[in-house]
Amino acid sequence: MQLKRLFRHLILPHWWVLRAFPPQILRRVEEAVAASESVHGGELRVVVEANLPLPDLLQGRSTRTRAIELFSQLRVWDTEHNSGVLVYLQLIDRRVEIVADRGIDARLGQAFWDGVCRRMEAAFRAGDFEDGMLWALSTITRALHEQFAAVGGNPDELPNALVL
Repeated sequence: MQLKRLFRHLILPHWWVLRAFPPQILRRVEEAVAASESVHGGELRVVVEANLPLPDLLQGRSTRTRAIELFSQLRVWDTEHNSGVLVYLQLIDRRVEIVADRGIDARLGQAFWDGVCRRMEAAFRAGDFEDGMLWALSTITRALHEQFAAVGGNPDELPNALVL
């Protein structure tokens, strides 16, 4: 199984991501992130990755481990109210992981995030990348609005653009 995974990651080029997320979908997702952050105190980052780095593959790292690594590298944890959320899509492994900062995770819990991930994966398996991603952002927005409604000025602490 590990050899098959390594082979898929090595032969599929990174530009393959753009097939699932062409510019118009990227724009809609970025707009959805900006609209979402206007109604709650959370900060969202979306990462779509085709290939894992070779060292990660050779070490057998999981998509969850990669998501946590990106959560740190992109400084999603570095928000004033510990309210960062990373939505990570690993296309080749066909996995979605959501990593939430402790301020949000304490209120929503892992079961909520896992449910969102599995529903996104089902939509993506059906080839419905746009609706799957926008559904997830809408669901996360509602939950964050209930738990962390925006009060007064809500500074945009993290970029809204997707990371490819």
